[in-house]
Amino acid sequence: MPDVDSGLVDIIRDFLSAQELAGRVAELYREGELTFAELERFVEDGERSPLYRLKERCHALFRAGDGNGDSSPHATREELFDLAVGALFHEAMKLRENFYQQSVYGPKVEALRSGADAEEAEVFREFEKILEANSVRLDEALQETMTLLEQTRRQFRRLLTAHSTNGLATRYLVESRAQVEAVFDEGLDAILAEIHGSAGEGYRVAAQAYLASGYFVRALRVLDEADRRLEARGDLEALRAYASGMNAYLDGRSAEALEDLAGWLDGPPESLSEAFADLAHAAVERIAGRTDAESPAVVERAAGLRDRLEPLAPRARRAAATWETPTPGTSGA
Repeated sequence: MPDVDSGLVDIIRDFLSAQELAGRVAELYREGELTFAELERFVEDGERSPLYRLKERCHALFRAGDGNGDSSPHATREELFDLAVGALFHEAMKLRENFYQQSVYGPKVEALRSGADAEEAEVFREFEKILEANSVRLDEALQETMTLLEQTRRQFRRLLTAHSTNGLATRYLVESRAQVEAVFDEGLDAILAEIHGSAGEGYRVAAQAYLASGYFVRALRVLDEADRRLEARGDLEALRAYASGMNAYLDGRSAEALEDLAGWLDGPPESLSEAFADLAHAAVERIAGRTDAESPAVVERAAGLRDRLEPLAPRARRAAATWETPTPGTSGA
């Protein structure tokens, strides 16, 4: 079963790339400068095309549960997006085929016409009919592709709203601001507000995803963005204390790390998570073990924080349970 959180990030990446290339294709076509090579970058039946990858990823992620009877709004949005992307891909392939006939096949016909004899004239008249009809189909295919692109943009936004708890997806949107704003005229903040209720909340979710992955400096930058946009800051200061403490630990500033991590532990309950506690517990345990490198006061404080963190940290709880449970064949003494 594909991992939905990371799978959605791949879908976002290919969606944004496909939309950017589609915009370039439409612009070049209007200017009469589109080449088949440029169109091939947007759509082909292979992995080089972001639209092909998008279609395949949607099928793999959103059709994995076919037949399970799930008719929730969440599942419906996934299905609709999958269908919209599939329709877009097939229409874009029609566009590609029609453009190939006009840009590659058509010039070859014209080149051969100059050397044709009277008996072959009838064949070229048929070619003319085919190319004339193809020209009409090309315009129709381009128009339908553009319409479906707009529909996929709408469904994409609804899909992200359905997955608003996916911090990795929100983090990727924040990282990809330039691409997001190239695709959506209203800008990144408006998209985050649509998904999370406010842009500030979107940045907070992204910051938590950075923290859970151990990217503490990036988390601090994104927390600054959240702070500028949120009136009710809630657990932002506690999250900032956690990020600063873990970053200080990595920099070897033990006393500062312990001060900040204590501030985080004293913060509101919503700032605490098992993932954060696991990382923090590992950090303070190492500091507590550096009896030759740290002052007694630092070691003592680290040991106290370690004890406070242990009930919150799953890995620490499992380690303690393993240590306390006798193995078969021993007395446990």
